[in-house]
Amino acid sequence: AQPPVQPGAGYQQVITPGGASLPWKIVDGVKVYHLIAEEVRHEFAPGLKATCWGYNGRVHGPTIEGVEGERIRVYVTNKLTAPTSVHWHGVYLPSGMDGVGGLNQKAIQPGETFMYEWIWRQHGTFMYHSHHDEMTQMGLGMMGMIVVHPRQPSPGYPVDRDFAIMLSEWAITPGTSRPDPNEMTDFNVLTMNAKCFPGTPPLVARRGEKVRIRLGNLSAMDHHPIHLHGHYFKITATDGGQIPPDAQWPETTVLVPVGATRDVEFKADAPGDWAMHCHMTHHVMNQMGHGIPNMIGLQPGDLDARIRPLLPRYMTMGQHGMGDMAEMGMPWPENSIPMVGARGPHDYITMGGMFTILKVRENLANYDDPGWFKNPPDTQSTNATLADLQRDGIKP
Repeated sequence: AQPPVQPGAGYQQVITPGGASLPWKIVDGVKVYHLIAEEVRHEFAPGLKATCWGYNGRVHGPTIEGVEGERIRVYVTNKLTAPTSVHWHGVYLPSGMDGVGGLNQKAIQPGETFMYEWIWRQHGTFMYHSHHDEMTQMGLGMMGMIVVHPRQPSPGYPVDRDFAIMLSEWAITPGTSRPDPNEMTDFNVLTMNAKCFPGTPPLVARRGEKVRIRLGNLSAMDHHPIHLHGHYFKITATDGGQIPPDAQWPETTVLVPVGATRDVEFKADAPGDWAMHCHMTHHVMNQMGHGIPNMIGLQPGDLDARIRPLLPRYMTMGQHGMGDMAEMGMPWPENSIPMVGARGPHDYITMGGMFTILKVRENLANYDDPGWFKNPPDTQSTNATLADLQRDGIKP
């Protein structure tokens, strides 16, 4: 093992938007961490909370961060009502530390504390998750990110801002208080770091900074093509290792498969508020109602007036799509949220789920939300005037 490294001295500490980093201490040259598996009351977005399972009072668990060559020791205390174990996904370590219950170790019974110990043999972006009754325990939130920095960084490794985002999906029936881990296909809450828009915090960067985003996907069933507006990036690493610079190419969308990580890097050179989201269209919705009939194009006439004597609050919904439903005053079950978004600076943002915003500004001193971007003159789309139409020969 090599000496442990402090953040700032050898690496830029990773930020987990909406999450946290796992604290550690050094004991006789070993970095010591403590994970506590427990039930957690978690807020996905304002108006939607659920009783989940996580670590250290968080869903997802805090990010574990270290440096190649360090010896680490992780204690795992089980405060759940069920046995558990922890697998260190993508990490090279001894077989007896791999964390598959029954195969590599006995399950950690309620009230027990197990100890895992190894030396980081590689650097990169990895994940950890329960490997005992995975369907249930991962479906309830038991997962987190791992970041291992290189002992001797290559010239291109340092960045100004380093973000980690875990992608996952949940089945939460509107009005209920616990995710359903038995669901196989019909996931209706899609999250970044266990938050769905409008609960996702923005990613903030100063213009000209080099930014790395580490994406991990422990969804139950779905891959996620993550698309960034206003910039292009290069895919620089997978959970299998660094991609040589001459093998990288520019993209604006990266497919993050189930059980994999992808690192992307770019220069934040365009001031503004830029969407970043999964490009599966149903993955930018919240608590979708898949049993809703197709109402597009329906002309309801006086249907509402005829039904309201029986259902006073009745409103015909969906004949123009889903974009207006949240602002029409549709009643939602308790502990539920609209299918789409929140009020933005210009209008209602008809997105939800796996959606966040990259906010690039000229002068930033921290990671605080700088508010909405004000577009400079002549750079804002708006209503065309009659003079515009006549000038260009456009007949609306």
